[in-house]
Amino acid sequence: MSENRVTLTIEQGIARVILNRPEKHNALDLAMFTAIDNTINQIKANRTVRVVIVAGAGSSFCSGLDTKSVLTNKTGALKLLFKWLPGNANLAQRVCIGWRRLNVPVIMALHGKCWGGGMQIALGGDFRITTPDCSLSIMESRWGLIPDMGGTVALRECVAADQAIKLAMTSEIIDPNQALSIGLITQVATDPQQVAIELAKQLVERSPDTNRLIKRVYHQIWCPHERRILAKETLNQIKIIVGKNQRIAVKRAQGNHDIEFKL
Repeated sequence: MSENRVTLTIEQGIARVILNRPEKHNALDLAMFTAIDNTINQIKANRTVRVVIVAGAGSSFCSGLDTKSVLTNKTGALKLLFKWLPGNANLAQRVCIGWRRLNVPVIMALHGKCWGGGMQIALGGDFRITTPDCSLSIMESRWGLIPDMGGTVALRECVAADQAIKLAMTSEIIDPNQALSIGLITQVATDPQQVAIELAKQLVERSPDTNRLIKRVYHQIWCPHERRILAKETLNQIKIIVGKNQRIAVKRAQGNHDIEFKL
């Protein structure tokens, strides 16, 4: 099933990745997480790829986590959060961090809804180009969660701390002009995919070794503590989830059977 969630085509050194669950606004279920992770690995193994463009099919780039599908399935949630070491990236984090770890530039072409997990994926790109009517949000706090998909690493590079805290605490939905003013996105364009293709063609003309080293050095300078951030994201998310479950257990023990726990 996961192979239908993402399409990958490679032509003249440009890999074009399409999130392909349009009937659900490309919401992230476990199959989508797995498909994105597999696609990143395919690109990593293909030495002909010089630039990557990531976009979404249908009316949105990605509306975020499919909470009904993922978080009501304990096995699925464990697969997303599991990691051998705190500083490693788990599956949820690899769909963001994986793009950063590619040795080639990655351009995100955004439209429609780019919320929650979708915003986290977009933050994995080196460039983010949006339509004028795109809406963007770090939405996890709306469900009582913290952002834990690796986007914090990129967010540290893009925006000031006060702006990052505000976005994460409020789950505010912002427009591209607001996003551009704080550094969350790179450019606003009527046709982000066409602009992405034009930029990709420019980047293909440059030395792949130069692009690789620029990307690596700049990421290391702007964010030298990637593993520490990944560990803190996951450990604090687990604390929140465990705390919620404990409070639910206490209320049930006290005879309150009407509570409902939604993520």
